[in-house]
Amino acid sequence: MNPVLVIGNKNYSSWSLRPWLLMTVKGIEFDEVRIPLYQQSSRAALLARSPSGKVPILQDGTTVVWDSLAICEYIAERWPEHDCWPHDVVARALARAISAEMHAGFAILRAELPMNCRRAPAPVVVDDTAGLAQQIHRIEGIWRGCPGGATPGEFLFHTFGIADAMFAPVVLRLMLYQIPLSEPARTYSQTVLALPALQSWMAAARAETQILEKFER
Repeated sequence: MNPVLVIGNKNYSSWSLRPWLLMTVKGIEFDEVRIPLYQQSSRAALLARSPSGKVPILQDGTTVVWDSLAICEYIAERWPEHDCWPHDVVARALARAISAEMHAGFAILRAELPMNCRRAPAPVVVDDTAGLAQQIHRIEGIWRGCPGGATPGEFLFHTFGIADAMFAPVVLRLMLYQIPLSEPARTYSQTVLALPALQSWMAAARAETQILEKFER
């Protein structure tokens, strides 16, 4: 029996994208259950599957894992043959550190550049006083500091892994809001955006009809 990944709206749910992209790129078979968010029935439907009442949720037999990073860690241990983390201990520590930093931080970027895959790419003014520019600069520094982050056609640690899955929604945000990037950051973004799995997610997101005004900018 395939594991089940419960996700929210593909158009808006950046947290759902992360484990979905990891499993899809790695070729791990799973069944997808989509629960539209911010509906009257949404929380009850999610609580029936997880105590957090939030997406994403991975159900693997009797095992239930919630939270995007925890799910990715579970995937790495459950399917070790897919090399979700780097083999080298130092590289693995770096990959975990930047994944955790992405998971816990960058609140300004999330608020100022909400996930909206249907948004027609158009530039926004980056207000330095709000802290957004500093967070974008930090993200560029993270990518540049990874072994493969500035190499055309390569991912942060040469092959696609959890770190790339954690930053994929950021790549989308920077593209959709047409944020100017350094050449290394642009090179890495192009590598992520070219993933067939990400293109598939984007196509499905654009086909959704639910509109959540709070995320429309």
